[in-house]
Amino acid sequence: MRYSQLLLPTLKEDPAEAEVVSHKLMLRAGMIRKLAAGIYTYLPLGYRVIRKVEQIIREEMNRAGAQEVLMPAVQPASLWQESGRWDHYGKELLRLKDRKETPFCIGPTHEEVITDLVRMNVRSYRELPLNLYQIQTKFRDEIRPRFGLMRGREFIMKDAYSFDRNEAGAEESYRKMHDAYCRIFERCGLAFRAVEADTGAIGGSFSHEFMVMADTGEDAVATCDTCRYAANTERAEIRREELVHTEDAPEALAEVETPGKKSVEEVAQFLKVSEDRLIKTLIVSNGSGAAAAALVRGGHELNEIKLKHLLGWEEIALADTALVERVTGGPSGFSGPVGLTGIPIVADHGIALVRDAVTGANRFDRHLCHVTLNRDFTLERFADIRVASDGDGCPRCPGTLRISRGIEVGHIFKLGTKYSKALGANFLDEDGKSKPMVMGCYGIGVGRTAAAAIEQNHDKDGICWPLPLTPYSVLVLPLNVKSEGVVSLAEKIYGELTAQGVDVLLDDRNERPGFKFKDADLIGIPLRVVIGDKGLQQNLVEIKERKSGTLIQVPPDQVPDRVLDTLNEKSRQGLSTA
Repeated sequence: MRYSQLLLPTLKEDPAEAEVVSHKLMLRAGMIRKLAAGIYTYLPLGYRVIRKVEQIIREEMNRAGAQEVLMPAVQPASLWQESGRWDHYGKELLRLKDRKETPFCIGPTHEEVITDLVRMNVRSYRELPLNLYQIQTKFRDEIRPRFGLMRGREFIMKDAYSFDRNEAGAEESYRKMHDAYCRIFERCGLAFRAVEADTGAIGGSFSHEFMVMADTGEDAVATCDTCRYAANTERAEIRREELVHTEDAPEALAEVETPGKKSVEEVAQFLKVSEDRLIKTLIVSNGSGAAAAALVRGGHELNEIKLKHLLGWEEIALADTALVERVTGGPSGFSGPVGLTGIPIVADHGIALVRDAVTGANRFDRHLCHVTLNRDFTLERFADIRVASDGDGCPRCPGTLRISRGIEVGHIFKLGTKYSKALGANFLDEDGKSKPMVMGCYGIGVGRTAAAAIEQNHDKDGICWPLPLTPYSVLVLPLNVKSEGVVSLAEKIYGELTAQGVDVLLDDRNERPGFKFKDADLIGIPLRVVIGDKGLQQNLVEIKERKSGTLIQVPPDQVPDRVLDTLNEKSRQGLSTA
C-alpha cells in the first residue's frame, strides 16, 4: 500500500477526550474516529488490525472444532422474556420497537438466539457435542462509555456457545475453549493470565477471564506468588487467618460522641485507634425491600458480589438513608452490630480476629468503644465477603496474594442448563428420554484485544505493534522522493517484498524526513527500511526495528532477504515464548 493513497489522518497532539494510552494512540495514529459516545468508525489502519485478530480467532476456533455462524444483531423481546432476562438485564439492553410496535433489542450477547437456533434444529444425542461461534457487532448501552475501544457501547465480539449431553461433556468443551483461548492470546503476542471470575449478568456456575496484564488495566487481579492461583478481585478467595487468643479482657462497653465523624479514617483519627480495630457495619438491600447487614474490618472493603451470592439475591446495593434508619434506628454512617436485630447479619472472617473494637452506635454522632464479640453482640454467620488485597493469604497454598492490573479481553462461562431449561433446548438420549442440553459460552472482545495490545506495547513515541497484529509488517521510507535513485530503489524493495507476501507500506509522501519519522514511530510498524541519498553513496540501506531500536545497514541487494529473515526470526521467537 502507498501512504499517499491511504486514509491515515495522524494527529500531533493527544485528543482531549482520550484518557488511556490505547485511546490516545488509536486516535493519533488514525486508526479510529468517534461517531457518538462509545461508537467508533474503524479507519483502514485500525481495521487491518481488527482483521488480524479475527483471523487468529477463526483459525483457533476452527482448530478446536467450533463452526462459524452469523446471527442477527436485532433480537425479538419474546426470546429474552422466555429466558427471564428482559426485565433483569438492565438499561444496558437497548430496546426498540418496529413499525408494528413489536418489541426488540439490539443484542449485547446471543445466548437466547443461539439456544433458539439449536432447540429448533438439534434433536438427538448423536448431534452432540456442538459448538457454534460468530464474530459480530454487539451493543451495550454503557452508562459511561470511556477509554475508546476498551469500554465502548458498540463493539466487535467473538461469541461461541457449546451444547453437550452431560456435565462431563460440558467440562471437556470448556477445557477445549480454555486451551483455544490460551493459543489465541499467545499468537497475538500478548502477556496474559487466565483468572477465576464472577459470571455476572450472563449467569452460570463458573467462569474464567483472560486478562492482558498492563499497569493501565481497569481490573484488579489477585495472583499467588507461590502457586498458579489467579482470580479477579470480585471473585478472589482469601485464606482465613488463624485466631490468636489473648488473655487481656477489654474494658466495659462505652458510648462516645464522634461529632461529624463517619468514615473509618475520621473515626480512627478522632479516637486515636488503628483502623483495623474498627468494624464497619454496612446495610445492603436487594432492591425489593429486603435488607441485610455486612460486617468487615476497618481496613477492608466489602465485596458486594460475594455477599450477593451468599444471600442468594439477584441484585445488591448499599441501602438508602431511609432503609438504614428503618432497620438500625439510627442515621446512615453510624450503624453498628450491637443491638441490631430483625435482619440477617453476615460477618467477614476477619471480624473474629477483632477485640476491643469500635463500631457505630446506631445513634447520630455516636460510636461504641471496647466492643467485644460474644460479649456485646453475637454472630451466627461468618464468610469470606471482602475484596482481596495485596498481602492476603492464598486460599490454595501457604503463599501470598499480590494485586496487579489487567485488561479483560476474553471470558468463558459454564452455563449449565440455565438457558436450555428456560427455552426448552432438549435432546433425546440413548434411552429415548428428553434432557436439557448442558451449555457453555465463550467471548472475546476483538477491539479490546487490539487496544490491550497497545496498552502493553507502546513507548513515548507511539505504538510498538507485536508482529502478529501489526497492520503492516514493513515500512519502506524513502527520505527524498525527488531523488530518482532513492525512489527507484524504494519501489524495487517495495515490489520484491510485496511479491513475497509481506504486508508493506511505502511512504511515498513528499514530506520532510523528520515528519515521516514521527509518523513511523506513531503507527508502530515493526520494521522500517530507510533509503536516503547519503546511504546510497555508501551503498547502504538502513533497517531498524521499532520496538528494540536495533539498527543495521546492509547493501541494497540484501535488503529483501534480511527483512524476510528478521520477520521469520521474530515469528519464531513469538511462538517459542508463547
